[in-house]
Amino acid sequence: MAQRLDLQLTCPSVVVAGTNGKGSTCAMLDGVLRAAGYRVGRYSSPHLLRFNERAVIDGAAVSDQTLIEQFEAVERARGEVSLTYFEFTTLAILRLFAARTLDAAVLEIGLGGRLDAVNLIDADCSIVTSIGLDHADYLGTTRDSVAFEKAHVYRGGRPAICSDPSPPPSLLDYAQLIGAQLRVLGRDFEVVVFQGARATPEPRQQWTYRGPTLQRASLPMPALRGQHQLRNAAGALAALEALAERLPVSQQAVRQGLLQARIEGRFQVVPGRPVVILDVAHNPQAGEALARTLGEHECQGRTHAVFAMLRDKDAAGVAEQLKNRVDRWYLAPTAGPRGMDSHTLAACVPWAQGRMDRFDSVAEALAAARAAAGPDDRILVFGSFVTVAEAMRDLQRSGQEPSGL
Repeated sequence: MAQRLDLQLTCPSVVVAGTNGKGSTCAMLDGVLRAAGYRVGRYSSPHLLRFNERAVIDGAAVSDQTLIEQFEAVERARGEVSLTYFEFTTLAILRLFAARTLDAAVLEIGLGGRLDAVNLIDADCSIVTSIGLDHADYLGTTRDSVAFEKAHVYRGGRPAICSDPSPPPSLLDYAQLIGAQLRVLGRDFEVVVFQGARATPEPRQQWTYRGPTLQRASLPMPALRGQHQLRNAAGALAALEALAERLPVSQQAVRQGLLQARIEGRFQVVPGRPVVILDVAHNPQAGEALARTLGEHECQGRTHAVFAMLRDKDAAGVAEQLKNRVDRWYLAPTAGPRGMDSHTLAACVPWAQGRMDRFDSVAEALAAARAAAGPDDRILVFGSFVTVAEAMRDLQRSGQEPSGL
C-alpha cells in the first residue's frame, strides 16, 4: 500500500518505539524542534478524546476535513487489499505528512516495532525508550523477546538510540547485526543531575546531558513530571545530537522545548481542591514510574485511586506497584470486547479489602472519590487510556477542564 501511494517522507524522520515513554519522548522531540523554528509533524497513538490528536502539525491537531481527504485517498488506492484500522489510519497520516512541507517528522510506533505499520518508514534516527512486559500475546513474555521486536525500528548505518539503561542482549545483538549506530543510555550518553554545585542522585533544579560529541549543561527539569522523564529527555537529546547536521538546535531551544512539552494523561494534574491526577499507566513498569512520581510529589492528605483496566493487561501487577501509595480504591469497569468488570478487577487487589469499593462506571467512581476526598487529599485516575478518557469527559461535563500539566 505504501508503494501504491508512493509514500515517501522527504524530511528527516525519527521513529520512537518502547514499552513506556514513547509519547513523552515524542512530545519533547516535537517541543525542542518547534522551539528551534522547525515545522514538525508528530504522529502518536492512541488518542484520548478525538482521533485528530494523532496527527499534529506545528503543535495543532489537523482538521477533520484534512483527515477525511487522506482517508479517501487511501480507500481509493486500497482496492481489494484488507487493512486494519491502525494500518489504514497510519497510511493516511503518513500520506498527509508527505504532502506537507515539513522540516521533521516524529513518529510513534503503535505496538512492538518489527511488524508495526509505522516501521515501513526507514527513519533517519530511531529510538527505543524502555523495554518492559506488555502485549505478551504479540511480543512474547520475556524482555529479550520484547526487545527483539522493538529493535527492528533500527536501520543499518543510521543512529539507533536506546534510553533503557539495561537493554536485553537481543537488542544489542540485532543492532550489531545490521550495523546500526547504537547509542545506549549510561554507556554512550548520560544524565547528570545537580543540586546547586553538587551532584546528587535525586532530581532538583538542573541537569546535564552528556553525549558522544556534545554536552548540554544547566538544563531545566522537563515540564513532564517524574524522574523517569529525564531518561526520555536524554533519549530525545541523543537523537537530536545524532541529527545535528540536518536539524541543528540551540541550547535555548532545548531549554524552551523541555519546558513547553505537553502530553495529556501522563501524570497530568488537574488544578483544584482536591487535585486530580490523570495517568494512563497500564503495565507494571508504568505503574512503578507512577508510584515513584507520586512519592516525589507528596500530598498533605490521603490518596484516592479510581482504577480501571483492560482484561488483557496485568492489572494485579500494576496495582501492586501502587499498593503503598493509595489509601482508598474506587474500582470501575472498562467497556468493549477488551473490557474488565469491577468484580474481576477486585480479585486483582485482594489486599485492598476493607478500603475499596466497586462502581458501574469510571464517572461514578470519580464522583464517589470527589465526594469522599478532603481539600488536602488527591485523586488519582489511572489504568488505561480509556479510563483517563472517560474521566476527562466527566471532568469537562462538570466544568473542570483537564488542561493543567
